[in-house]
Amino acid sequence: MTVTNASSDSEFVDAVVVGSGFGASVAAYKLAAADKSVVVLERGKAYPPGSFARTPAQMGRNFWDPSAGMYGLFDAWTFRGLEGIVSSGLGGGSLIYANVLLRKDEKWFVRESPVPGGGYEDWPFSRADLDPHYDNVEAMLTPVPYPYQDTPKTMAMEAAARTLGRPIERPPLAITFGPTRYATAEANLQIPDGPYKNFHGQRRVTCLLCGECDVGCNVGAKNTLDHTYLSAAKHQGADIRTLSEVRGFRPLDGGGYEVTYVVHDPAATGSGTTGSGATADLPVRRIRCHRLILGAGTFGSTFLLLRNRASLPGISPLLGTRFSGNGDLLTLMLNAKTDAGGVRSLTGDRGPVITTAMRVPDTVDGGSGRGFYIEDAGYPGFINWLMETSLLPEVVARVGPVVWQLFLNRLFHGQRSNISRDLAAALGDGHASASVLPLLGMGRDVPDGVMTLSQGRLEINWTLATSKVYYERMRSAMEEIATALHARFEDTPLWWAKRVITVHPLGGAPAAQQIEEGVCDEYGQVFGYPGLYVLDGAAMPGPVGANPSLTIAAFSDRASEHMLDTTWAKTAVRHVEAPAASVPEPGPAEAQPPPTTLSFTERMRGPATIGIADPARGALNGRIRGHDLMFELTITATDLAAFTRDPLHPASASGYVMFDALGGRLEVEQGWFNLFVHPAGLDGRRMLYRLWLRDVGGSPLTLVGYKEVSNRAGFTPWRDTTTLFVHVLDGHIAPPEPVSGASGQLAFVQPAAGVRASGIIHISPWAFARQLTTFRTTGPAARGALLTFGRLFVGEVAHVYLRPRRPLDTN
Repeated sequence: MTVTNASSDSEFVDAVVVGSGFGASVAAYKLAAADKSVVVLERGKAYPPGSFARTPAQMGRNFWDPSAGMYGLFDAWTFRGLEGIVSSGLGGGSLIYANVLLRKDEKWFVRESPVPGGGYEDWPFSRADLDPHYDNVEAMLTPVPYPYQDTPKTMAMEAAARTLGRPIERPPLAITFGPTRYATAEANLQIPDGPYKNFHGQRRVTCLLCGECDVGCNVGAKNTLDHTYLSAAKHQGADIRTLSEVRGFRPLDGGGYEVTYVVHDPAATGSGTTGSGATADLPVRRIRCHRLILGAGTFGSTFLLLRNRASLPGISPLLGTRFSGNGDLLTLMLNAKTDAGGVRSLTGDRGPVITTAMRVPDTVDGGSGRGFYIEDAGYPGFINWLMETSLLPEVVARVGPVVWQLFLNRLFHGQRSNISRDLAAALGDGHASASVLPLLGMGRDVPDGVMTLSQGRLEINWTLATSKVYYERMRSAMEEIATALHARFEDTPLWWAKRVITVHPLGGAPAAQQIEEGVCDEYGQVFGYPGLYVLDGAAMPGPVGANPSLTIAAFSDRASEHMLDTTWAKTAVRHVEAPAASVPEPGPAEAQPPPTTLSFTERMRGPATIGIADPARGALNGRIRGHDLMFELTITATDLAAFTRDPLHPASASGYVMFDALGGRLEVEQGWFNLFVHPAGLDGRRMLYRLWLRDVGGSPLTLVGYKEVSNRAGFTPWRDTTTLFVHVLDGHIAPPEPVSGASGQLAFVQPAAGVRASGIIHISPWAFARQLTTFRTTGPAARGALLTFGRLFVGEVAHVYLRPRRPLDTN
């Protein structure tokens, strides 16, 4: 999406928190309660009770994709090997999670556990480190075990555990079942306000047991983060801004960070898209802070770090590693039977989504493989209708006789006018949906996924293969539960395609003891960047095993307390004025004929990599790592006569550079091009490129490149005119000055310090053919412009290759 600068002002606060999930909300509250000025930037909107989608029309728009004009709750992703579903809204994942707050098992904080492909899963903090912070989070979210004793699915899971001899528990759920935490459970009672005003200021009532936890609780019974931590943070003075999507950030000289973000307005004309896919401009806003806390979730925070990598040259090369889906697996139990052979009613839509958890131990605590949990997975009541109507043969068998009977009554003037019995028969007894229950598994899968950018978009390289033993062991345990309930066990179609779906993505910026092992330290602070924190699932160095929400919140609680123990500069909320650019006064206009212009578009691509100054070595490493740099530039000579006359043949360049290793797409702010120049002290000619770029966080970069046109290696005009040696440099580096007294010569200085990346890129034959179709001319001499340009180009090439060759230097 194209953005424009809205203002020259920039706020300055103590802390900016990106996102509003478990890590972000905890940090916002802890810092605001310590009298720090805090701004929370959440891309999604607020969801007060009653605002979650329920109708098909609402659900069809309930997804997050501003480029398509959608600002809904669910953010769905697809990657190699897995799918992912996360949320976008004030409260983050708590809006759609199943409320389970389990502590990570003490022995599952593994140290130096080998990972296929190299490295280790190594947790730099322990259960003992988190225990007091688990206590703090539980005191705020007030979880309790599921209190009802007559819920069919709960009773069935407990019966299966007894049959199998497996331990089972009712895990703590962040749900209000009674008017106070330990009061007798009763549905639809008003929940009294806590010590702080609720963020939404709307009535909440106790749990209705409707199974709608995962699509948003419309009665406010879930103790989600907007009702708890964010309400408390707002009460303490935090500034919470919704529909505010962070695009970039960069470190500031002297400390702190500048954050750029845009504000979506779904109701405004032209906001997001026009419906045809064309995006409208959104103004960029800026805010500066001493502490920048990324809490946008595993996908969001890792993407922001990858996208802003150009502003973070010292970040660990392990950025993007240790991705895990927390071992998530969804399966189904169908047609459950009683011991006597009758229909066993599981009633999956009764109660909250999860009520029980069956734990299967890990090798480190007495098991025979990687440990996991299996939980019942309820669902909203409307799913029952979908299941019943999807069984087409049964529907036809029920409805067909009823329709036939009604036809006979009409045809032969039957006297039976009451058809209640017939309609009841058509609807059926609902045994198919009543005897169904999904099972949700999660645990210690292998954290060997890698998150990268591809054409500026998030990609994850993850495969089921390395965790196959773990998943097969979990499936076997699930099948045993189904057998104990005399049910048919079924995988989802995703499993048939060797894919899984995760709602608990973790990793990407793993915590570690040192930069060689991870991205941030045990408190979430990014190595090499004081004041930059990752406080969400991205910082987990491996799978949590249990539902990860509580561990992420406790990790953030611990990190926030440690953050408050460090020295903070005094900050008043203020505005920092950016220097105004001087604009020269226009002189008197003179009537002149318009010049003839010529432009063409060039697309080049090739291997490059960061951290290497030599283009040949950069290209070799880029080829090995699969890193490509591409640009698409429009070269414009605004006055063809002057362009031809000037021995430096200068033109402007506009367009963009795509280089995932530095964050993806980088727009060209200003560009220079010289068609053929004579570099001082060198033979032949060079075509020169110089592009001023700026990453999404605002850090300046310069791409410099040259095409070496020389006959020293023989007659090679195609190779020479289609091969560009490139360097990417820190800062905006001005073009060199012409050599005094030498016509057509520029002082060429080989880049030394400040080289961020290098490589060699090319024009393919297909791209060259396409380039020939992009030439455009305007002005009084437009018809002859292409001929003029062609003569210049061919003449310079002929001058290089038709003169006597200079021997190659063999020294």
